Amino acid sequence: MRRINHNLHPELHEKWPQASLSEKLLQFRQLPLSDAQEFFLELSTKDQYEIISQMPEGEQTVWLRILDPDDAADLVQVASNEERDHFIGLVDDNTRDDIQALLKYREDVAGGLMSPRFARVRPDMTVSEALTYVRKQALEATETVYVVYVLDAMQHLLGVTSLRTIFAAEPYQIIRDIMRTRPVKILEDTDQETVSRLFAEHDLIAIPVVDADNRMKGIVTIDDIVDVVEEVATEDIQKMGGSSALGAPYLKLSLMDMLKKRAGWLTILFLGEMLTANAMSQFEDEIAQAVVLALFVPLIISSGGNAGSQASTIVIRAMAVGELRLSDWWRVMHREIFTGFMLGAILCLIGIARIVIWQHFFHTYGEHYWLIAATVGITLLGIVLWGTVAGSIMPFILRRVGFDPASASTPFIATLVDVTGLILYFSVASLILRGTLL
Repeated sequence: MRRINHNLHPELHEKWPQASLSEKLLQFRQLPLSDAQEFFLELSTKDQYEIISQMPEGEQTVWLRILDPDDAADLVQVASNEERDHFIGLVDDNTRDDIQALLKYREDVAGGLMSPRFARVRPDMTVSEALTYVRKQALEATETVYVVYVLDAMQHLLGVTSLRTIFAAEPYQIIRDIMRTRPVKILEDTDQETVSRLFAEHDLIAIPVVDADNRMKGIVTIDDIVDVVEEVATEDIQKMGGSSALGAPYLKLSLMDMLKKRAGWLTILFLGEMLTANAMSQFEDEIAQAVVLALFVPLIISSGGNAGSQASTIVIRAMAVGELRLSDWWRVMHREIFTGFMLGAILCLIGIARIVIWQHFFHTYGEHYWLIAATVGITLLGIVLWGTVAGSIMPFILRRVGFDPASASTPFIATLVDVTGLILYFSVASLILRGTLL
């Protein structure tokens, strides 16, 4: 997926997501050729496919051939099985070979993200020879010429240099003498999240992809991985919100698909929240004897749920960007126990102060207000501590059993803490208020 330049026909960009396929094709055909090419190159793969699939074969050939091989491979993957061979047959022989090679990889690994067209030179070339060779490659639609890779005759990756370094060197210098011999590189089957972390850690614009024998297969560029990061982040946010990943733009998802994505999790969470009613029913006598306890139920359960959601969000994000691994679970729990205790202590003091102040001015809670304050304060301390620990550990448990940590959504954690929070609250009340209000 590519970024759309909203400075180019902004009214078209605004209407594009809501337009029907026939309207899109009509508006696209009305663009001047240069604008249409730029607009087409910046559309998502699915939008490109929708446009091309409605064109006659002659036009399909033109638009397919302006795509880089990796982008053309993405479009072919979106097409039906019958259309794939047809589309592949419309491109030139070199591009066809590149597409077929790329289609052997999964979409979510380095091999599926890479472009097979990159600037390359031999280690024994002079700078002058290398400049001439790179210039020739730039005319052949190389993905980028800013990074130049040094390969031997068997295509083994020996090193990397930059166009800037080559320009700054003397014409007689040998490439071997100005290249870096330990470039950051990735294997063909490296997953896309690992690739995105490498870009972030090393501030690169491209990473070479090699096979197990260190033969270079292509490059993944920063614009490719930005799309991946956006896609993964979108899925994680949707899961953390308590729904399945939508898998399509919001406005393009049918009502039935939207219901399917959201109804499942919502039903599960509803059934979980029913346990809250069951928990309260176990303490009917306590509530009947001390109705004042019911006033603080929303305060108790929301505080625990908020603490758990906060902790899970922080941990899931840290896991997503590679800051945390499974082996770090104990360090995280140790930190979160302390953090949860301190956060709980803060809310504990605020809760006690609130009851004492209200009693002083409004005489709301009767003669045993200090016992009620102690009940609420101790419960807040315990529930915030429990919510924080549960929210921070749940993503590790899910990853350990093979699930996406983002499934530890904030609604899920909140539901878990709600039920346990009520049990904790009324258990503390039974101990402290027995013989007075209970």
